Order: sequence, then C-alpha cells, then structure tokens
Amino acid sequence: MIVIDAGSPVPPFEQLRAQLARRIQDRTLPVGSRLPTIRRLATDLGLAVNTVGRAYRELEEAGLIETRGRAGSFVSAAGERARERAVQAAAEYAAVVASVGLDEREALGIVEAALRPAGSPP
Repeated sequence: MIVIDAGSPVPPFEQLRAQLARRIQDRTLPVGSRLPTIRRLATDLGLAVNTVGRAYRELEEAGLIETRGRAGSFVSAAGERARERAVQAAAEYAAVVASVGLDEREALGIVEAALRPAGSPP
C-alpha cells in the first residue's frame, strides 16, 4: 500500500517514487508486475496526474520500470539486474576489506559515508 504524507517536506512525486522503488527492490512488486495507469494511481492517491507521471518517468530512467505504450507500465527485469550488480559489488567490497584488514565497523562506516548525500552530516 502506498501512502503519501501531505505534511512531509518530501515532495509527493518523490514519496511515490521511493515507495515504488523500495517495493520493486524488495520484490514485493516482482519483475513483470503491471503497475496501475498513471491516471488511476493519481486518482487513488489524490495526486495530480503530472505528479504520478514524474515518479514513473524517474523509475523508468532508473531502469526499474518500463512502459510498453498502451499496454502500460511494468516492473522491469533491469531492476533485478541492478540488484544483482549491487550484490556483486558488495561481495567485491567485502573481499577488498578482508584483504586490507579493515574491521567490520570501519568497513560499514565507509559504506554509510558513501551512501550519504554530499555535504550531509554523519
């Protein structure tokens, strides 16, 4: 279930994009799942059509969904491939960490710092 918090400082399109991305990445929405039409989801969530359209465009640009013309929008296999790439990168990072002798806490701190937006506090 998608919930948009009107009082949040996060724009509605970003709330929607993030929630759909999370559901795709945790496989709640499996590859091949058809998403609601933009108009339908906008109506269901009480959002403007352009707001939902922007979220879908950003998900498509990220490779998480694909639009097949009038057939609609679907969860893309590319999203699964992106997850597999991340798992592979994590395994490679773990091997580097072990080879240089970093402890787990320090290695995780490096990852957390890398995931933070530039300039944000730790």
